[in-house]
Amino acid sequence: MAFFAKEQLIAAAGALAFCLLSCVAEAASCGKSAAGFEQWKVEFAETAKAAGVRGKGLTALLGAKYAVGTIRADRSANKAFSGSVDDLMRRRGGSAIISKGQSLKTANAALFGNIERKYGVPAGVLLAIWGMETGFGASMGNQNTVSAIVTLAYDCRRPQFFAPHAIAALKLVDSGVLSARSVGAMHGEIGQTGFLPGNVLKYGVGSRNMRDTSTALMSTANFLRAHGWRAGGGYQSNMGAIAGWNSASVYQQAIARIGEAIDGS
Repeated sequence: MAFFAKEQLIAAAGALAFCLLSCVAEAASCGKSAAGFEQWKVEFAETAKAAGVRGKGLTALLGAKYAVGTIRADRSANKAFSGSVDDLMRRRGGSAIISKGQSLKTANAALFGNIERKYGVPAGVLLAIWGMETGFGASMGNQNTVSAIVTLAYDCRRPQFFAPHAIAALKLVDSGVLSARSVGAMHGEIGQTGFLPGNVLKYGVGSRNMRDTSTALMSTANFLRAHGWRAGGGYQSNMGAIAGWNSASVYQQAIARIGEAIDGS
């Protein structure tokens, strides 16, 4: 998922654990450049061990590289959601997403029907998110996931937010869901719909392999339901759940507009 303003994504049940990890992580000094990153990793490894990260995850942490591209993207992130909803729709190809989303809904009717019966989430919003985030899987990113999320946990801009996701990524390496070589989007988002690692742990279903289409779509539906999506409530009644996915107002409006168009087809 687009990472923008995802500080709001942590549900109450997990907030205390995330806070504790973040507070401990502060013991390792953050940085604003590659200087100090290697020493920080050694210090952060102690936090990771205390949080239950084991051998493979610790090895991945110590092998992580300072992700210059991720930092560059992070510094310009707000530009991605500038302007009006029409501006965003044009930049992201909203009309093309609607057209392809309608085709995919028809071609995968059984899958989307099963998801809606189980989670109460219709095809339109899932296809809108899938299309907006990765172009239906065409652009899942080539940034090393562990390096990206670990770099953001080290960076002084928002270490309290990203440190728990770094811990989660290392746990996913331990479990085999990720490896030290796994790649994804610039901010460590994973798979077809762009989950941050902590949300993979909390809302991922089945194998948690977010590069698998059905797993990613079911996990996205599970996330939306957990954030208040009400079956049959329509888009305006469910904007809060979409806001859980991304708190940028123009993004929410674009998702609702695209989803309504797909569902209405």
